[in-house]
Amino acid sequence: MEKVILLADKKSNSWNFAEKIRQYIQNKECVDIPLKEVYIKHFRNKEIDMHIPENIRKKDVYFIQDSTKNPQEWWVELLLLKDLLLNASIESLSFILPNMLYSRKDRKEKSRVPISARALANSISPGLKRIITMDLHAAQIQGFYPAHVSVDNLYSFPEAVNYLRKNHFNDLENLVVVSPDSGGAERAESFAKRLKSKYPIALIDKRRIEAGEIEKMRLVGDVKGKNVLIADDIIDSGNTLCKAAELLKENEAENLFCYGTHGIFTLGTEELFKHFNKIMTSNTHYIEDKKVEVIDMSPLFAEAIYRAQKGLSISELFE
Repeated sequence: MEKVILLADKKSNSWNFAEKIRQYIQNKECVDIPLKEVYIKHFRNKEIDMHIPENIRKKDVYFIQDSTKNPQEWWVELLLLKDLLLNASIESLSFILPNMLYSRKDRKEKSRVPISARALANSISPGLKRIITMDLHAAQIQGFYPAHVSVDNLYSFPEAVNYLRKNHFNDLENLVVVSPDSGGAERAESFAKRLKSKYPIALIDKRRIEAGEIEKMRLVGDVKGKNVLIADDIIDSGNTLCKAAELLKENEAENLFCYGTHGIFTLGTEELFKHFNKIMTSNTHYIEDKKVEVIDMSPLFAEAIYRAQKGLSISELFE
């Protein structure tokens, strides 16, 4: 591990996440990995410039990016940093993307639209060794990356389940885990199995007019008299979750809880708290709202970085 350095923008939210990763590895493995700063600034016309003042030649670099940045800046910074680092003669480059942006469009749902996740993969892959991310919006996105780029898609549900058991044990009685759409059924089942094998699952079948706009929703499963936990990967505006909560209440559900790995909350949380007893998310996307319960995922990323560098299994983290 002597060749490894962590890299982050000190003025961004990712610095604190990177520091937690560094501290975890130091405490658990007794290995001190340096955390270095990349200086990012803007010219007057908003073009991005960056600089790393220290020698990083022949180092294995893990750059932790901040998903709360403007998505366009997030992308361009990755491209510019990759150019900077490869020209600095590093040994290898890995991107730590706790929330991989531009992953919502992984296919053509109509003619003459971009496949954004593929475009991102094509642009950042040359010269890249590894990506470590969490709860990809669609697991098949990993197939957009060439063989020389290892994509490790971490699962947040083990940490989320441990948090629920520790902090909300009483709320787990009489529970049904609900997927907000058919695509998340596997995620809901994983949650249910981790919590307790006998927990049933239900799902909401929804028809979209367009992104963020729902035409109709239908509940598949029984939630009458049950506590309900909705498990999702992204909470954006929260409109879909609010409509799902209304449907669950119509079907006589009791207490409602929701967990979304990447809590973006573009419209805030006020409306969500009118429908849900508790709202939980992770720190893959920074959130200032103190009412939202935030689960720390930095230990998982720290384990993944250590295991990747040592050639150990990452999949064992979820067995």
